Order: sequence, then structure tokens, then C-alpha cells
Amino acid sequence: MTDLQHPADPVIVRLPAEIDMVNAQGVGELLCSAFTPGVSVVIADMTSTTFCDSAGLRQFVMAHHYAEAHDAQVRFAIPHRGTLRVLTLTGFDQLLSIYPSLPAAVTAGPAPDTDAASG
Repeated sequence: MTDLQHPADPVIVRLPAEIDMVNAQGVGELLCSAFTPGVSVVIADMTSTTFCDSAGLRQFVMAHHYAEAHDAQVRFAIPHRGTLRVLTLTGFDQLLSIYPSLPAAVTAGPAPDTDAASG
């Protein structure tokens, strides 16, 4: 008889309306600390986030690398075009798993084509 492993539900981390140099490090720490034993998916809920500067982007990349190092995944739910535009202009949309809504990030498998996510 085989023991089946069922992955835990994704952990959702609600991020603030603005992410900048003042709070970016805390955001990064919050994302990484969500990867407790048994957690394979953390979702950065950015549905309320309307501004993110380069300090925030740096933390997202660090969280992505942290997740990869722990055989896990961080997904970003980003419905606001302005926030998504920053990721697109910097090319980070090619690295990060970005979804157009929280439900899409929760139910998804691998990251969608970023063109479809931004559409």
C-alpha cells in the first residue's frame, strides 16, 4: 500500500496597498516566513496593492528564489494594471508566477502565459 501525500492548501499572504522602501523588507520577510514545513505554495495576494517600487520587486525576486530553494512556489495575484506594468517593464513578469486574480492563483498549477495574465 502506498502512502499518498496531499499537498497542503496554499498559504495566502495579503500584501499592503503600497510596497516601497519603507515596508519592502517586512513584505519579503512575511512571504518567506509563510514557507513553514509542509507548505509548497505561498500566494502573494496583491489584490489591494496599487503601488510597488524597486525595493518591493527585489523582495519578490528574493521570495521566488527562497521558494525555489525549498522546492516550493510563490505565486503573485496582481489584478491592477499599474502594478503589473512595473513588473512587465522590468522583465520580472518573465521570472515570477503572476496571476490576474486571487482565485486564479489559488486554483492554478504552473504559472500561466504572462501575456494572458496581463490581458
